[in-house]
Amino acid sequence: MQLRRRIVLILLAVIPVVFFSVVAFTTPDRKVPFRLSSLDGNIFMVASEKQIALVFFAVAVAGFLMSFLAMNLIQKNSKINRRLIVCGYHPFELLLSNLLALTLMIVLISVYVGLITSTFFHVSHLGMMIFSLALTGFVYGGYGLAVGSLIEGELEAILLIVLLANIDAGWLQNPIFYAEAQNQAIIHWLPAYFPSQSAIIASFTEYSGTSASLSSLLYGSGFLAFSMLIFYFKMRIRK
Repeated sequence: MQLRRRIVLILLAVIPVVFFSVVAFTTPDRKVPFRLSSLDGNIFMVASEKQIALVFFAVAVAGFLMSFLAMNLIQKNSKINRRLIVCGYHPFELLLSNLLALTLMIVLISVYVGLITSTFFHVSHLGMMIFSLALTGFVYGGYGLAVGSLIEGELEAILLIVLLANIDAGWLQNPIFYAEAQNQAIIHWLPAYFPSQSAIIASFTEYSGTSASLSSLLYGSGFLAFSMLIFYFKMRIRK
C-alpha cells in the first residue's frame, strides 16, 4: 500500500536531499567545541559547525519521517484493520504486520540518510551512525504509532507529532544549542536525546555509544508497548 503512493516515495527521497543541501549551502565551516553529555565526565569535542549540523539534521530527518509514516500507517488502515478482524484476524497479527512494514521503512530511510551524510564528510563509524539513525526511527516510529493509535483525527495527530518532533529533534538536541542551554535535565528526558547522542558519538569519536543505544531501545519500547495496548483495545471485538 505504501509502494502504490508514488508521491510519498518521491518525497521520502527528496526531503533528506533538500535538508542537507540547505545545511551545506548555509552553514559555515568554522570549528566549534561541543560537549558529549551522555558520556561520563566533561568530554568536549571540536568539529566544524557544518558537520555538526549535518549529523543533527540527519537525526531530525529520520525522526520526522518515521513519526509521520508510523502515524499514517495506523490511521489510514484503521477501517481495513477492523474489517480484517471481523474476518477472523487477531489484532496482534495486524499490529505485527504494521511493525514489519515500519521496520523495513526504518532500515531503508536510515541507510539512505546515513549514506547521504557520509558524502559531505568522513563519518568515523558509518555503520554505527546508521544504526543510531535507525534508533531514532524506532523511537519516533513508536511515538507515531502511539499517536496514530490514540488519536483518531488526522490533523490533531499531525500537530502532536510536529509539536514534539520540532521542539525535540528539530531544535533542543542540537549539540551547539545544548552547550549553552539552561535546565539541560529537561532535554535528557526527550525522545531524541539518546539516539542523537549515539549518532554524534559514532560520527565524531572513538567512544562507545552502547549506553545511549540501550537507552534508545528502552525509550522506543515504551512507546511501542503503549501503542500495542491502545491498538489492541480499540480493535478487539467483544463477543
